[in-house]
Amino acid sequence: MQGDTTASDRPCDPRCFLNSAGGQDEGNTGQGAVDFPVAVVLPAAGCGERMGLTTPKQFCTFLNRPLISYTIESFEKISWIKTIVVVVAKESHELMLHIVKTFRHTKVKVVEGGTSRHRSIFNGLQVLTESTEGSSLPRPKVVIIHDAVRPFVEEDFLLKITLAAKEQGAVGAIRPLVSTVIATTSESYLDHSLERAKYRASEMPQGFLFDIIHQAYQLCSEFDFEFGTECLHLALQYSGTNAKLIEGPPTLWKVTYKRDLAAAESVIKETLSLSACLISGTMAETVELASKVQKNLAAHDMAVDVFSCAKEYKELLLSKTRNFIQITVGGGRLSDIAELIKLLEETNHALLYPVVIIWVHLYMSEEQSHRQKPDELTPIMDLAVKAKQGNILLYGIQVIHSKVPELWEKSAERLSELTAALIRDRNPAFTGQLLQA
Repeated sequence: MQGDTTASDRPCDPRCFLNSAGGQDEGNTGQGAVDFPVAVVLPAAGCGERMGLTTPKQFCTFLNRPLISYTIESFEKISWIKTIVVVVAKESHELMLHIVKTFRHTKVKVVEGGTSRHRSIFNGLQVLTESTEGSSLPRPKVVIIHDAVRPFVEEDFLLKITLAAKEQGAVGAIRPLVSTVIATTSESYLDHSLERAKYRASEMPQGFLFDIIHQAYQLCSEFDFEFGTECLHLALQYSGTNAKLIEGPPTLWKVTYKRDLAAAESVIKETLSLSACLISGTMAETVELASKVQKNLAAHDMAVDVFSCAKEYKELLLSKTRNFIQITVGGGRLSDIAELIKLLEETNHALLYPVVIIWVHLYMSEEQSHRQKPDELTPIMDLAVKAKQGNILLYGIQVIHSKVPELWEKSAERLSELTAALIRDRNPAFTGQLLQA
């Protein structure tokens, strides 16, 4: 039986998603080991009844992006995976094409599904069998089948699945059972319970030699097509291939209920908050403040790279982080922030994940901070509104310098705490405001 483990059952270390969310280079872990064509089939034609929403869960959106796009990205960033077949219901076909275009997924082929999970998977496999010599979809040696609503699959584990599939013919991910499984009588009394230590939950992904799983689907019965859920069973029954089972990481949990969407969003937000780029300027006070903030944010598990000016970080920023902190004296120059936003937009840095920019206004005295007129904030608010349309969240924080070391230290601590909270929560409600540290 396919495991329906959810977020509450399986905690997820956000670092597992760092390569994807952090904008790292495309994965090359298995580049040398995988010298054969690999394709992925993502069945995504379900209606998500257990979610209790009118929108199928694979199309539910958080952080301005549908769930299925995160799953696709987990595979698409891996260089040795060449083709991703996404199988959707007929009524979702145009929506899926729109998602592919909007988020620039380049390896995806969209296919219409069938009336059941197995029929949908078979449709996806059929597309790969139809590949001809001049086709853009090469016939794979190995095919990976995965759920569209399990976004946190890791490249290292996919490599294990792929290599084992090539050697064994069929392989599946498993996890220990969390709860004891019992059988009930027709009158709803306990019949018996299973010894939990002897059983495992079948999870995704699963990998197969393409010819083995395709043959299994060609030979399987109508009953299996309509009511079956386990691909490994088909490979055994109709192709005579007994699957190798590999215990997977706890990140393989499935988005099944509403609370799982919130958990997935939390994982991604936490991942995005692991690093930041801080532009300090060259004044002694701003450099000192940057040093304090860097140290304080380390306590929040955030690695901060400090640069004195924009020229130093331009080559690094687009590959390392989606959080930027710029410290200026007084109101500073709005044009510097506008230039950063323009650069992020031109390079599509905020296409897949929201980018945070925190503009720190350092005032050398309390009197100086009071000189800022309300109408001077209007350009900041206007820029924030425009930036938000491009998935860029611009926040402002005001901090006052103090010559008293204790007070100055406390100001830096408050600034760091507020900065960490804004980066972690990514709440659009506070964009364009000048918050007090």
